[in-house]
Amino acid sequence: DGGGAWHRGASIAAPRQAMIYTSVFLGFLAASEALNVGVAVPRATAVAASKISMQVAAEAQVAQPVALAKAADEARGLAIDAISKAHSGHMGLPLGCAEVGAVLFGQELSYNPDDTHWLNRDRFILSAGHGSMFLYSWLHMAGYDLPKEEVANFRAKDSKTPGHPEFGWTPGVESTTGPLGQGVGNGVGMAAAAKHAAATLNTADHTIIDHHVVVLCGDGCLQEGVANEAIAFAGHEKLDNLILMYDSNGVTLDKMAEHTQSEDVNMRFQAQGWEVLEVDGHDMDAITKAYRYAKESDNGKPTLIVCKTIIGKGIDEIAGTCAAHGEAGVKYQDSSRVSLGLPEEKFYVSPETYSFFAEHKKELVGKYDEWQATFGDWKKANKDKAKQLEDALAGNTPDVLSMMPEFEVGSKVATRNAGATVIQPIAQSMPFYLSGSADLHGSNKNYLKGVGDFSKTNYAGRNFYYGIREHAMGAILNGIGFYGLHRASGSTFLVFSGYMMGSVRVAALSHLPITYIWTHDSIGVGEDGPTHQPVEVVAGLRCMPNLDVMRPGDAEETAAAYAHSIARKTGPTALILSRQDLPVIDTCTAAEKRAGTLKGGYVAKKEEGELEGIILAVGSELSMGIEAAAQLGKGYRVVSMPCVELFEAQDAAYHEAVLPKAMKSKTTAVEAGVTSAWYKYADKVLGVDSFGLSAPGDQVFEAKGMTTAHLVKLIKA
Repeated sequence: DGGGAWHRGASIAAPRQAMIYTSVFLGFLAASEALNVGVAVPRATAVAASKISMQVAAEAQVAQPVALAKAADEARGLAIDAISKAHSGHMGLPLGCAEVGAVLFGQELSYNPDDTHWLNRDRFILSAGHGSMFLYSWLHMAGYDLPKEEVANFRAKDSKTPGHPEFGWTPGVESTTGPLGQGVGNGVGMAAAAKHAAATLNTADHTIIDHHVVVLCGDGCLQEGVANEAIAFAGHEKLDNLILMYDSNGVTLDKMAEHTQSEDVNMRFQAQGWEVLEVDGHDMDAITKAYRYAKESDNGKPTLIVCKTIIGKGIDEIAGTCAAHGEAGVKYQDSSRVSLGLPEEKFYVSPETYSFFAEHKKELVGKYDEWQATFGDWKKANKDKAKQLEDALAGNTPDVLSMMPEFEVGSKVATRNAGATVIQPIAQSMPFYLSGSADLHGSNKNYLKGVGDFSKTNYAGRNFYYGIREHAMGAILNGIGFYGLHRASGSTFLVFSGYMMGSVRVAALSHLPITYIWTHDSIGVGEDGPTHQPVEVVAGLRCMPNLDVMRPGDAEETAAAYAHSIARKTGPTALILSRQDLPVIDTCTAAEKRAGTLKGGYVAKKEEGELEGIILAVGSELSMGIEAAAQLGKGYRVVSMPCVELFEAQDAAYHEAVLPKAMKSKTTAVEAGVTSAWYKYADKVLGVDSFGLSAPGDQVFEAKGMTTAHLVKLIKA
C-alpha cells in the first residue's frame, strides 16, 4: 500500500537518511498508529533511531483535541449548509479534510486575522480550489473579516465567498485557485519568494522572515503537469519552507482515482528530492506530528504529507465515493447534521468554538507582537534595507524610463537585444525585481547582470533558472506575485507561451503585475520553421482581458514597453520581442516614441500635406510601414500601435486625433500575424493567415507577401 511504498523508499536510502525516515515512522506509529505502514522495521535501525523518534512523539501533541474535533464537525456543518443553500459546490474536500483544517487553523499556522498582509505570516494555499468552503469555514471561525452572513451567501452574486477562492476579494485568501495544479506552483513561487526575502533581509542579529508555505492539494492537482513541473523545481532548489498537504482520498470526479492513475505518488516525490510522510488524515495527533516534523526539520527538502482521508466524511450515504466530490450530499443535509451532533440551527458554530478561536487568536497576536518588536529593532539597525522593503511592499517604483539609454537613430537593434539593455537599470534600481527563463536566457536576453543566480546555494540571487518548465514558470511567477513583495518576470519563446497560458490567465484575473518576456515573435524567426513561428499567438493574447500585450517596433518603443511593465500594478504585461534586427526609426524623436508607446498608439510619421491615407503598422512591421509611406507620397500618415489595450484606454479625442473615423476606409494595417482583429481599425490588412515555413527570415517574409512592395500594392489597389 502507500505506506509500504513510503517505508520502501526509506529502506533503500543512505543509512543516515533511512534512520531519519524510520525514526519519524516509529514516533508516529508509537503514538497513534497514524502511519498506514504494515511492514517490519529492522531492529538495529529502530534502536539507533529511538532517541529521535521519542523526541518527535513527545513534542507533537494536539493541545486541545476535544475543542478541535468539535470545530472540525462544525466546519463540516458550515460546508454542508452553504452548499445546500446554494445547490452548488463541492462537499468532498471540506468534509474529508476537516481535521486537517482544525490542526492548521486551530493550532499550527502562524497568522493574525487582523493583519492579513503581515509579512511573516504562514501562507496557506488551497490548490484544490473547488473545495473553497473548506477555506471559508476556517477563515470565519478563525476570526477573519468573513462574517457568517457571507458564509451563508456562498456562491451568491457579489458575496465574499465565491465558487473558487479569489485573491484580493476575500480576507485570508492568499491566491486565486480553481484550475487544478496552479496552487501547487503558486506555493512553490511563494516558498522561493520567502527564501529570497529571508536571504536578503535577515541579519545575524534579527530574523524577520522565517515563515512556512502550506498548500492543500488533491489527486486532481497532482495529475496536472504544472504541479509536477513545480514539484521538480522545488525539490531541486531545496525549498524546505514548503509543506504540501495531499488529500489522498482515492477519488476523482468521474471515477475512483485508480481508473486513471497507478503511479506511486510517494516515490515520485522522493525521487524529486522531497521528504514524504503518510498519515491518517482524520487523526489530528498524527497530522500534528507530521506537520511539526516538516516545519522543524530544515533538512533541505520540501515535505509532502500524504493525508489518507475519506472524501465526504460525515455524510455516510456518499462518503468515500465519487458522488461526494460535488453537491450530491445536499439531499442528506438534515440527517448528516444529526449524525454530526449539530443542532437544528443552520450555519451553527458553538459558543465554545468561537471562544476557543478567540483564545487562540490572543496567542497568535502575542507572537505577532513579539515579531513586531523584532521588526522595529531590525528597521532601526538596517535603515537602507527597511526603506527598500517599505518601497517594495507599497509598490513604489522608480522612474525607470529616465534611467534607460537612448538608441542611435538609424542603427539596427533586435527588440530582444534592446530589452537586454533596458532591463539592467530596472534590476539595479529595484532590489526585489526578479527575472528568469525557461532555459532560454541566451536567446531571450533577459539576464540581470551583477545580481547573481537564485539557487539552493544562493537564495539571494535574482536570476531564476526554471529549466524547460514553462507552465511551472508561469505558476511560480504568480506565486511570487501573490507573495506581495517582489516584481517578477519570466521569459521563453513566444510560441511556447501556450504552455503557460493557464497561469497567465490566473495572473490577469488576479491583477498580478507579472511581466512576460516572449521573444522570437513572428515568421522572422526564420530557419526554425513553422513550429517556432507564432503567427496566431499575439492575436490570441490580445483577446485576454486585463493583459497588456506590447509588441514594440523599435528599441525606443521597447524601452517604454519595459517601463510600462514596471509602472503597471493592476495586471500582467506581455512584452513581444523580435529575434531579427529592426531599424531605430528616425521619423520622430525618442521622447515622442516613448510617450506614444505609453499611450498604446501614436503618429510615428506625420503626413506632410493633406491626409490621403493611414498605414497602421505594428511591431517589426513599423519600419515597413514607414518605407511604404515614403513611396506613396507626402499625404500618408504612419501610426504605430505597440499596445492595443493601452490605445483603447485613451479617450475618444485622442483616438480621433490618431485614427480619424472618417479615414477608416483609407487605412491599411500591417502585422506579420493573423489579420482578423485589425479590421476594427482598417479596411485593408496585410498579414499572415497561414503557418510559416523553414527558410531564412527575409525569404519567409517574401514568401508570405510581407514586403514593402506588397504593402504599397495593397494600399493602391
